[in-house]
Amino acid sequence: MSPIRTTLRRAGLVAGLATAGVLAAAGAAFAHVTVHPESYAKGATDGVLTFRVPNEEDTASTTKVQVFLPTDHPVLGVLVTPEAGWTAQVTTTKLKTPVKTDDGSITDAVSEITWTGGRIRHGEYQDFNVAFGQLPDDVDQLTFKTLQTYSDGSVVRWIEEAEQGGDEPENPAPVLTLTATTAADSGEAASSSADSGSAPAAESSAASSDSTARGLGIAGLVVGVLGLAAAGFALARARGARS
Repeated sequence: MSPIRTTLRRAGLVAGLATAGVLAAAGAAFAHVTVHPESYAKGATDGVLTFRVPNEEDTASTTKVQVFLPTDHPVLGVLVTPEAGWTAQVTTTKLKTPVKTDDGSITDAVSEITWTGGRIRHGEYQDFNVAFGQLPDDVDQLTFKTLQTYSDGSVVRWIEEAEQGGDEPENPAPVLTLTATTAADSGEAASSSADSGSAPAAESSAASSDSTARGLGIAGLVVGVLGLAAAGFALARARGARS
């Protein structure tokens, strides 16, 4: 084999390995259980949270999903959307500190939702939609620890919380960021939610997916350009040496 062909082959191998690394990292990220949209305004009312559960096992199906809602900063007015093939069991807990609202004090809140009866097979995912009446306004984020049970009996515990400024843990819990908002913004958000139902959640989820896809596309292009540049440099060097 000529030096030029050998050099090009090596450059192509390097580019291929780099691309595989990007795709592997993307696949690992997609395998996480996530909540959509990723953020809501503090104290937001009448919205929808979507818990997206992908199946990450090659030989087993997901048969049970348990989402635990925080009770120290409770989500009020939780309602579960029926999902075809799945049965939802909602567990409520008495709050240590009642929450005062315009309609009176709330003493109980949903602490766990368990979905069973369905199957999420390899290469598939399932969205579980949960409507809420009001989010807390005294915290910056909500963590929804989740357990994912497979048909072979194994359980993946999505319960780890990332430290500030640290790397993402291996099994991160879904996290909803709560952002500050003004009274005027709250009024507009409530009006928009009433007019469009669950559209804000769907649009935010779509925007998040588009951003992810765009990021992966850019990463792929960068890897391709670097591979071509490396091949061109190697080719020129080989020709110079040959001359």
